[in-house]
Amino acid sequence: MLQALYVDFNSYFASVEQQLRPELRGKPIGVLPVMAETTCCIAASYEAKAFGIKTGTIVKDARKLCKDMIFVEARPALYVEFHHKLIEIVESCTHVEEVRSIDEMVCKLTGSQQVKENALKLAAKIKREINRQYPHIRCSIGIAPNTFLSKVASNMQNPDGCVVIEQHEIPEKLYALKPRDLNGVGRQMEARLERYGITTIPALYAANRDQLRTAWGSIEGERMYDKLRGIEPYYVKSTRSSLGHSHVLPPEQRTIDGAKAVLHRLLQKAAMRMRSYDLLTSHISVKIKLRHPKTKEPARFYNESDISATDNTLKLTDALEALFHKFPRAMAKLEPIAVSVNFTKLIYAHEIAQDLFTEKPSASEKKLSNALDVLNLKYGKNTVYLGGAHNALKDAPMRIAFTHIPDMVIEED
Repeated sequence: MLQALYVDFNSYFASVEQQLRPELRGKPIGVLPVMAETTCCIAASYEAKAFGIKTGTIVKDARKLCKDMIFVEARPALYVEFHHKLIEIVESCTHVEEVRSIDEMVCKLTGSQQVKENALKLAAKIKREINRQYPHIRCSIGIAPNTFLSKVASNMQNPDGCVVIEQHEIPEKLYALKPRDLNGVGRQMEARLERYGITTIPALYAANRDQLRTAWGSIEGERMYDKLRGIEPYYVKSTRSSLGHSHVLPPEQRTIDGAKAVLHRLLQKAAMRMRSYDLLTSHISVKIKLRHPKTKEPARFYNESDISATDNTLKLTDALEALFHKFPRAMAKLEPIAVSVNFTKLIYAHEIAQDLFTEKPSASEKKLSNALDVLNLKYGKNTVYLGGAHNALKDAPMRIAFTHIPDMVIEED
């Protein structure tokens, strides 16, 4: 029985740009996080993909592949705005059960919708309504017995496709695919499967539940066994595993002082986000990617530290300074090109068990953090900030990760 309808918007960022800018329609375009030759495309139009350009292609390589390539700087706020508009369109046709990412959502099929003919009519209606309002934004739709296979089906015909996988067609309809075509099988997982002799989809289906658990090294292998067979696995909702921000440095900030200022800016943004989720972190890490003049491979500085669980920007700033203090002098002459700060070991504030030997956060500390958030939300970002970020206030604008859709109130720059 058909249970899930998956909507995947094609070349989403690039399509939004083409929808808004007629001069870009029908042309190969790449969307960049920052206008710099050393960065890479975070999205490519289908016209660009025809030349082999894809997400992750370096600008200079894209120019070699397509001499007429056009680059535009990403506008995350607009992509979030269109994301919500597109959800409304799909919602007008059927209920959106879950938003998977900025450009993906899944709808649960019920009643007569579970009949193939009706499911296809629903898919056609969704496409028609999207095309009526935004003719340059297209989507591929997958329909299957569970969410996993509906996602697989949505990728089987791009762009603007619609593929149905019925229960009786499993697994034969998937045999032409490669394990890497399946969601959850990346480069490392592909290598692990190869070590167990699983190199094809038929071999993947031939493996039993225990073999897949061994190959995956976790219960996720058992879940994959079920997902491949059209069963919807049960997941216990848990706290997010990490929270942070990264940023490709613009040319004017490619100094150690510039990198440090941007790190402070990223930390302050991440701390505000964390408080909005009512989370605390007990682990912080920083990473700086630097260009080495003598080697093709970039140099990297990475440092991390456990800390007492906190959401306090002042304490997190102290932790960042301590990590940065260990930056090697030998790297000081290299050019930093990207930075990131990340919080892990997250826990909800109400779940924390206070350490007997750790001083509890004072009321004044909590009031200070709350005051920072209230003032910045009411009067605009950077109304109040800590001094370490002063020289990077215009840097590190809103970014959209694959599974994180920015909250326009919390994260708008």
